[in-house]
Amino acid sequence: MTTVSVAHAQNASSPGRATGATGSMVAQVFSGGTVRDIRVEGTQRIEPSTVRSYLTIQPGDPFDPDRIDQSLKSLFNTGLFADVVLKREGDALVVTVAENPIINRIAFEGNRRIDKETLDKEIQLRPRVVYTRTRVQSDVQRIQDIYRRQGRFGATVEPKIIQLDQNRVDLVFEINEGVRTGVRGITFIGNEHFSDGTLRENVQTKESAWWRFLTSDDNYDPDRLSYDRDLLRRFYLKEGYADFRVVSAVAELTPDKSDFFITFTIEEGERYKFGKVDINTSLKQLDPAVLQNSVLTTEGDWYNAQKVEDTITKLTNAVGDLQYAFVDVRPRITRNRETHTIDITYEINEGPRTFVDRIDISGNVRTLDKVIRREMLLSEGDPFNSSKLKRSEQRIKDLGFFERVNITTAESSAPDRTVVNVDVAEQSTGEISIGAGFSTSDGPLGDFSIRERNLLGRGQDLRLGATLSGRRQLYDISFTEPYFMDRDLSAGVDVFRTRYNYQDESSFNEKNTGFALRLGYPLTERLRQRVYYQLQDTLIEEVPTTASKYIQEQRGERLTSLIGQELTYDVRNSKLTPTEGYFIRLTNDIAGLGGSVRFLRNKLAGGYYLPLGDDQWVLSTTGEIGYIHGLGKKVDLGDRFFIGGDTLRGFNTAGIGPRDVSTGDALGGTRYARASVEMSFPFGLPEEFGLLGHAFTDVGTLGKVDIKDPNVKDDESIRVSIGTGVSWKSPFGPIRLDVALPIRKEGYDKKELVRFSFGTRF
Repeated sequence: MTTVSVAHAQNASSPGRATGATGSMVAQVFSGGTVRDIRVEGTQRIEPSTVRSYLTIQPGDPFDPDRIDQSLKSLFNTGLFADVVLKREGDALVVTVAENPIINRIAFEGNRRIDKETLDKEIQLRPRVVYTRTRVQSDVQRIQDIYRRQGRFGATVEPKIIQLDQNRVDLVFEINEGVRTGVRGITFIGNEHFSDGTLRENVQTKESAWWRFLTSDDNYDPDRLSYDRDLLRRFYLKEGYADFRVVSAVAELTPDKSDFFITFTIEEGERYKFGKVDINTSLKQLDPAVLQNSVLTTEGDWYNAQKVEDTITKLTNAVGDLQYAFVDVRPRITRNRETHTIDITYEINEGPRTFVDRIDISGNVRTLDKVIRREMLLSEGDPFNSSKLKRSEQRIKDLGFFERVNITTAESSAPDRTVVNVDVAEQSTGEISIGAGFSTSDGPLGDFSIRERNLLGRGQDLRLGATLSGRRQLYDISFTEPYFMDRDLSAGVDVFRTRYNYQDESSFNEKNTGFALRLGYPLTERLRQRVYYQLQDTLIEEVPTTASKYIQEQRGERLTSLIGQELTYDVRNSKLTPTEGYFIRLTNDIAGLGGSVRFLRNKLAGGYYLPLGDDQWVLSTTGEIGYIHGLGKKVDLGDRFFIGGDTLRGFNTAGIGPRDVSTGDALGGTRYARASVEMSFPFGLPEEFGLLGHAFTDVGTLGKVDIKDPNVKDDESIRVSIGTGVSWKSPFGPIRLDVALPIRKEGYDKKELVRFSFGTRF
């Protein structure tokens, strides 16, 4: 009997020629004769017929060294065997195998920062799957990658196996998470015009410091480092350095693996100014002169790549408004290195006729697709428009349901079609909150609310809340369906009960109980109208005998039934945190459809936001006027306007306007006007501090109660205050402190120098 064995090392992944004998010996022994029988030995779970099915040689075939070798490779490539031996015994081929064990259970030990469910999703091995060393090492690397994405580069993973009967094993990953790998230092090489400190402020990665315990920006992340390269490029291009480039970005791990040193090597190049700026178009009947207001780049100014991008967007929008569906705006840039100027010609041509093939939405685990899709200004089959796509992205962000929204495009199967990919990452939209705080107007306050802003993933808003303070109690239930009957109709209902303590200002308390129905709908993309009906019972009570007689005569109960509308035109860049754009709002109410109160009330408000160089430098101007007219009777006390406090800083709540000077009680007014100009600016501290400074001027007037009494002062004079403040987005909630000084006032006004507010939820 002739025996020759060919064996490979355990878990080999690429078996080659025989290793148990020389190639010439194998060729000699396995050559000649015919395979009469194939015997399989060593199998436990796997059927011998399964082993034979992987062989490339069968009974009746001649002994062929190449086919023997290929059979060996085929068996190893299945991943089922830890070892394989092929032997020839006479005319029989004997296949001896050692099966890889089966995984019975997978466990993790030492994982305190990342839960088991997250790790299970990342690894590929599963119970009842064949165990191999290659797969285990691959999963070890995956687990380490998870920890590195969290900034734990010192994490180690040690796989251990526990042998069980029936060739089974328990696999245990022993994890030492280590500490977060911080950033000990960020340095720059090659920066001559900007300091290291300035450049550190313009990258997202930050140096480790104790106050950054609420952020992960001071943990090393290689993906963030790539983003930082782009942020540096944007910063320099915005400052006019058109030749700027990042030569390298190197992260070096300290010997103890606790921190990284990051070094950026850059080349700033020369600084450029805008040269000639022109518009050229091939579109018929389009006069470039009508587009000049959309050009933000001016000859002689320092070159700014962001302004070029903004100009392209504004030109695209302007041409689109002129009913040109397919537009391609491209800047033709001519760089003059001798004069350090850049000439720009905005070429406006007919763009490729591209349509939206489909819109794919991903990342929304809970939110329904239609909630996202209805915020898109593009639908399948529409002409593709990049400006509408950008506005769609902002609309989805303004929902407040997602921590990240990213819209990209991809090629479709047809050349004139494009695929729009909407990728989102959901954030928590449910709130069970308890609040505590203090404000100058309300004193200590408590707040409790249960709210879900994305009820059942449908975008519906449900809130049950209560607010209690020394001066105000509010209980309310509110429900809003933003797309009633699957149309762009915002329908809602509110039920409320409030109690206000106005003893300090006007010597009375007020209770309101009622409900409201509302319906909102768009007239255009930027213009929206809201109509509503409100039924409210108002009770004026606890009026002391020392109060003004004009307050005492208001004691009692009255029922208000009113219908109103609100018209809003909004072109701000964000409804949540606007830094650019403006809005105008007109409100009209009429009471008298039942009830005991009759009046017509009108309000007009607006605001304008202008960024100055940086998004943190924002100049805002807001204003509002209002008028209420009694229909057949005087306007009741509870329906009048009161100005002061938050609405006119430097003056107390209800601090200006008609007043009975004999008692000091504010009587409210029937018409008012107020305006505010405010500059918000950073303090130069790291952005994550959340500190902003404010300088402001407030102007206001209030008057006309139609009371002929020398003790009632009602002159409608203009009041003016100036002030400064600081706001902090603290870990405990927003905090703001304002100091305002009235510079134009009346002697009977109630002043307030300092105004402080603080609130939190936990």
